[in-house]
Amino acid sequence: MKSIFITGASAGIGKATALLFAGRGWFVGITDVNAAGLEELKKCTNGKIGYSAVLDVTDADNVSSILKEFNIASGDRMDVLFNNAGILRVAPFENIPLKDHQAVLNINAGGMINCTYHAFPYLKNTQGSRVINMASVASIIGTPTQATYAASKFGVRGFTEALNVEWKRYGIHVCDIMPCYVNTPMVEQNPGKIVDSVGVYITAEDVATTVWKAAQRRRLHWVIDRLPNRLFYKFRGIVPDLLEKFVLRKMAGL
Repeated sequence: MKSIFITGASAGIGKATALLFAGRGWFVGITDVNAAGLEELKKCTNGKIGYSAVLDVTDADNVSSILKEFNIASGDRMDVLFNNAGILRVAPFENIPLKDHQAVLNINAGGMINCTYHAFPYLKNTQGSRVINMASVASIIGTPTQATYAASKFGVRGFTEALNVEWKRYGIHVCDIMPCYVNTPMVEQNPGKIVDSVGVYITAEDVATTVWKAAQRRRLHWVIDRLPNRLFYKFRGIVPDLLEKFVLRKMAGL
C-alpha cells in the first residue's frame, strides 16, 4: 500500500488531501500542532487514517521521532512527503510583530527543511518516492503586505528547484504546488486589501486534486490559478517594471 505523510493536516489543504488519499486506498499519516483537529479528521474518514500524531515541524527532534514512527507504521515505505504546514500574515511589514515574521519563516521554510531532511532515509528506501512542497504564487511575485510570507515561499521554490536536481540520483522527485489564494481557514483569518483585490476562488479540494496529480507525474512546478494570471506569470518579463509595481501597490491599498 502506498503511503503519504502530511504536515499541517488538521484543516484546509492538508485535511482535503488526507481525505482524498485515504479515500483512494493510501496509507495516510496526518500531523499537526492542532490535536483536536486531527481527531476530528480521523472521525471524518471512518478509521481510514493509518497514522496520526501531534507534530511541531519547527522542532527537528520531534520531526525525527514522528517520521520514524510513521515509517514503522506504514510498513517501511514513504511514497510521498507532503510539506504542507504553513502560516500566513497579511499586513504592512512594520505592522506585523517580529515574532510573527520569524514564525512564518520557521514554519513555512524551516519546517519544510526539517521534515525533508529527516524523511530522506525513508524516501530513498521507497522506489519512485517524491517530496511535494507547498509553495504559492507568492513565490513568483513578491506580494506587498506579505513580504515575509513571500520570502518564505521564494525559499520553498528555490529549495524545491535545487533538490529536484540533487535527488534525481536517488530516484526521488521533488516538486511544489503554487496556488493563488485558497478558501481555507488560514486565508479567512488573514484578510487584507490584496486578498480582496485578487479574490479567493480556489478550494482546498482543488489543491488536493493537484497534489494527487503531482504524486503520479513528474512536473517541477504546479501553478493553480486562472489562465490570464498564469499567462502573466509566464510572460511578466515583458511587462514594464514600473507598471507592475504600480498595479501591485493599488491592489494592496498602499
